[in-house]
Amino acid sequence: MQIKEYTTDVLVIGSGGAGCKCGIIASKKGEDVIIVSKGLSFKSGCTVLAEGGYNAVFGYVDDEDSLQLHIQDTLKGGAFLNDLMLVHTLVTHSPDELIKLEAYGSLFDRQEDGRLAQRPFGGQSYRRTCFKGDETGHEMMLGLKQEVIRENIQIQDEVMITKLLYDTDHTKIVGAMGISLQDSSIIIYHAKATVIATGGCGWLYPVTSNAMQKTGDGIMIAYDAGANVMDMEMVQFHPTGMLSPKSRRGVLITEAVRGEGGHLINSEGERFMTNYDPRGELATRDIVARAIYTEIQEGRGTPEGGVYLSVTHLPDEQVHTKLHTMVQQFKDIGVDITKEPMVVAPTAHHFMGGIKIDTECKTNIPNLFAAGEATSGVHGANRLGGNALADTQVFGNIAGESAAKCAKNTTLLMPDEKQVEDEIKRIKDLRCDGIYRPSDIKKELEEIMWKYVAIIRSEEGLLKAQECLDELDEKTKDMKVPSFDEFNEELIIALELKNMINLSRLIVKSASLRKESRGAHYRLDYPDKNDMEFLKSFILNKDDPEFKTIKRGLFDD
Repeated sequence: MQIKEYTTDVLVIGSGGAGCKCGIIASKKGEDVIIVSKGLSFKSGCTVLAEGGYNAVFGYVDDEDSLQLHIQDTLKGGAFLNDLMLVHTLVTHSPDELIKLEAYGSLFDRQEDGRLAQRPFGGQSYRRTCFKGDETGHEMMLGLKQEVIRENIQIQDEVMITKLLYDTDHTKIVGAMGISLQDSSIIIYHAKATVIATGGCGWLYPVTSNAMQKTGDGIMIAYDAGANVMDMEMVQFHPTGMLSPKSRRGVLITEAVRGEGGHLINSEGERFMTNYDPRGELATRDIVARAIYTEIQEGRGTPEGGVYLSVTHLPDEQVHTKLHTMVQQFKDIGVDITKEPMVVAPTAHHFMGGIKIDTECKTNIPNLFAAGEATSGVHGANRLGGNALADTQVFGNIAGESAAKCAKNTTLLMPDEKQVEDEIKRIKDLRCDGIYRPSDIKKELEEIMWKYVAIIRSEEGLLKAQECLDELDEKTKDMKVPSFDEFNEELIIALELKNMINLSRLIVKSASLRKESRGAHYRLDYPDKNDMEFLKSFILNKDDPEFKTIKRGLFDD
C-alpha cells in the first residue's frame, strides 16, 4: 500500500456545515487547515440536503419571541435530557452565526420590508425558522463553500478516516489516518488539533434521509480512541420521507410542508394528528413519527404502507414559492402536489447521540474536538426541526476557535508508529476471499436495526438485536473483499461495517438501559416517561465496562 503523509495545524474531518464552518474560523485565526471528506466536499454531508430552515430568534415575524422561549422549546422538545449549557450556547449564538452566513453569501428569504422571513416549525412557540424556500441547507453550503475557497483552505476528497492517532506517550491526539477511496493508498495526517465533524449514522437503517456516507465513522473512531459517547439510544425518525419509487425511498419531505400548513391524512380521509397531540401537524417529530407509525400499524395506512401529506388546499402560488424543491421532487416521479397528496412514512433522519462535548467543543481527550451531528447533548432526546442547521454553525464556529487556540499552544508531535503499523495491517487483512460480501452483511444489519431498534422498541427486541449483531460480527471474519486497488467499494464497506456493528451495539446497550419512553426512544414495555429514575444521560466509554450517568433537568451537574 502506498503511504502519503500531510502536516497541518488543524485537521477537520468532515466537509458539511459544521466542518466547513470550523475550517473557516480556524483559518481566519491564522492556522493552516486541511478539511478531509469521505465523499465529495460540500456535497456528501447532510447539511446540503437540509430543506426546512435555521432557527434563530429575531422576532421579525412574531415580536413576542425571545431567547428564553427558544431555550424552553428546545428543552421541552428534547424531553429535558439536553445539556442546558449547550442549549444556552446554541440559542444565544444562533442569530449572529446566521448573519455570518449572509456575509459569506448565503441568501435567506425576506419579507417585503426587507427583514428576514420566518416560518413555524414543530414544537416551537413562535415563528423563528429562517429559510431559503425549501432548500436552506443547500443555500448555506453555497456560502460556506465560497468562504472556504476565499480562505484558500486545503480540501481532500474521498478519504475515509479509520483511526485517530495518539502521541508516543498515549496522552493526546496528534492526527489521524485513513484510506483513499480512489486508489486505496494509506493517508496519514499529522495535526496539532483534530476536529470530528462527520455527521450521523442514518445508514444503520434501510430507510433514511441521510447522505450515503453517514455510517457513524467519526463517532466510532472517537469512541475507539477513548472518547466518551452519550445518549446513544436517541435516534430521530423524521415523520415524512418518500416511499416510492424504490430509488427515492427515505428521501426527505421537509417539515416546511407542515410548517406551511400541510395536512396529514390517513386512508380513511381523517386528519388524524389532533388525536395524538393538540398541536396537530406541528407537534414534535417524535410524536408525529409515532402517530404515523401507529396509523399504519392499525390498518389506516395507504396501500404503499404510508399516510398522505396534502397541500392541495393551499394556494398554488404559496406551494410553488415556499415549497419549490418539493414541487420538483414529486414532479420528477409524475406527481403534482398542488393537485394530489404525497405518500409519506417515517425515515431515519438525525442522531441525537454521539461524542460528548463541552461548550468549547472539547472532548475528554486532549487535542480532540467535535461539532455538529457527531456530538451529543444539545438536542437531548429529540431534536426540534430547524435546530440542526443552527447547531452546525454555532458549534462549528466554537470548534474552529477552540482548535485554533489549541494549535497555537501545541507542539506538533509524531504518532506512535505501532498504531500506524497495526492499522495498516488491519486494513490489509480485510482483503480476503471469504464467503460473505460486506454489502450483503450491511443490508442484514440495516434490517435488524429497522426491525428491533427503530421507532418502537422492547426488551425482547433489543435482546434479539444483540444476538443478531453478534452473528453478523462473526460473519465479518469471513468476508469476500477483492484485492484490487482503485475504487475498492467492498473494502470501504467492510471498514464501514465494523463501525456500524459496534455503533449499533452501543445504541442497543443504551436503549436497554433506558427502561422508559422519552423523546425519540419509545419502549413498548415501558411506555411512560419516568423522571424519578431516568432524567439522566447515559455515558459510555470503551475503557469502562459499566457506564456513567449525568442528571438532567433545569440544573445540570
